[in-house]
Amino acid sequence: MNSRQAQWLRRLPALFEIPAPDSGRVRSRIEFMERNVMLPVKAAFIAFIWYSFHYSPWIRQISSALDIAVDMVQGVFWFYLGANVIFAAILLVSRRLPLALVQWTVVTSSLVDGLIIAAMTLVTGGLDSGIFWLFLGLIIRNSVSVPPGFSQFVLNFLISLCYVLVGVLDISMLNNLDPTTLRALDVAPHDDLGQPFALRLMVLWLTGICCYGAQVLLERQRIAGEEAGEFAAREGQLRSAGRLAAEIAHQIKNPLAVINSAAFSLKRSFADGKSDAAQQIEIIQEEVARADRVITQIMGYAQLSEGRVEKLDVVEEFNLAIAQVFPPVVPTRIQIHRDYGRNFQPLLMQRAHLSEILVNLLKNAKESVGETGNIFVQADCRHDHFIKISVADDGPGVPPEMRERIFEAYFSTKENGSGLGLSIVKHNAELYGGKIRLESGLGKGAKFTVIFPAKTLMKFSTA
Repeated sequence: MNSRQAQWLRRLPALFEIPAPDSGRVRSRIEFMERNVMLPVKAAFIAFIWYSFHYSPWIRQISSALDIAVDMVQGVFWFYLGANVIFAAILLVSRRLPLALVQWTVVTSSLVDGLIIAAMTLVTGGLDSGIFWLFLGLIIRNSVSVPPGFSQFVLNFLISLCYVLVGVLDISMLNNLDPTTLRALDVAPHDDLGQPFALRLMVLWLTGICCYGAQVLLERQRIAGEEAGEFAAREGQLRSAGRLAAEIAHQIKNPLAVINSAAFSLKRSFADGKSDAAQQIEIIQEEVARADRVITQIMGYAQLSEGRVEKLDVVEEFNLAIAQVFPPVVPTRIQIHRDYGRNFQPLLMQRAHLSEILVNLLKNAKESVGETGNIFVQADCRHDHFIKISVADDGPGVPPEMRERIFEAYFSTKENGSGLGLSIVKHNAELYGGKIRLESGLGKGAKFTVIFPAKTLMKFSTA
């Protein structure tokens, strides 16, 4: 086996991996299949079995020859009836119960259904019974009610074992019947399960595999459709934000240019003498220059907003930002401690926006610790698919009176700080529906945490 084939085999399991559906979708699927479909079907099935045991002539004929087996099936039926009363009660109030309890109820219910179907198959012809096809129905039902994964494979395998149990008991019972009973039932004993049994067992396994494969394809198609919608929505809103920022910048820069020209002309007229008017004009020019810098920042947002939304790996982007702020070729006594989780959902956003968030947070921590210290970076994907990133340092911390203003534009706790870094972080995070918070205490360092929803419609505010 060459390296290319080995690499292909390693990638093969990834083709069948799909993220677990969220709890809302799991509940909806369980309610549809178990409560709306299976409860009426089970009620009809129980009524049919009840009628068969008490009023059907064929069950009496079988009972005369296989009374032990029929008595056993009747006992299983009463257990099945009681268990389904409990299952039905849980399903009817499933919205009020923990999802894990509802899921275990579904799994247990399927196993109980497999046992009763096996029992009915045994007394209606054994391996030749047409009830075999109900096992296929159970496997298809499991593919809807049980999320794809190891639990679904195990459950379907146990269902197939129920059919194996039918075969083993069928051989054992027929080999213990006397010739008169065999002639009355028109059956012949056999020593092995035979080829038809193997083919039917193979059909059960293939059905389970095909159902799982169909789920993988449908789930991947659904995820691709949702991601396409997210891409389109985010790019559309970013373009709208960019056009708005560009229009504001254009509308303000024009009158500022006129004011600046007029001020320059006035200043030249007073060039031969000093007066208060000249000083005022200098102030006007300074304010115009400052306003021009602000507009340039807005235009920077406009350029970023015209970028392209991508699927970003949080860990990879974090490592790139660390390499940018702390280049490997430049020695430093600052220690970087990394703590990354696993199974991250991709972030759908512009790389420049995420890079600005990470770089600004890292630069802020670097400036806080000085020449030596510790910086702790962390990234994790929560169970609700929210992605949390944080940058902490062991610097002097942020004074309590400054924490409320720390994210304001042009506000800085540093002597030479621009006051734009953390405001840009806040702007970029909120653009994607994220939030940022600060945890700090004097002498205890500072920790900035940004939380992103993995899927969201972005927000843009002109305020």
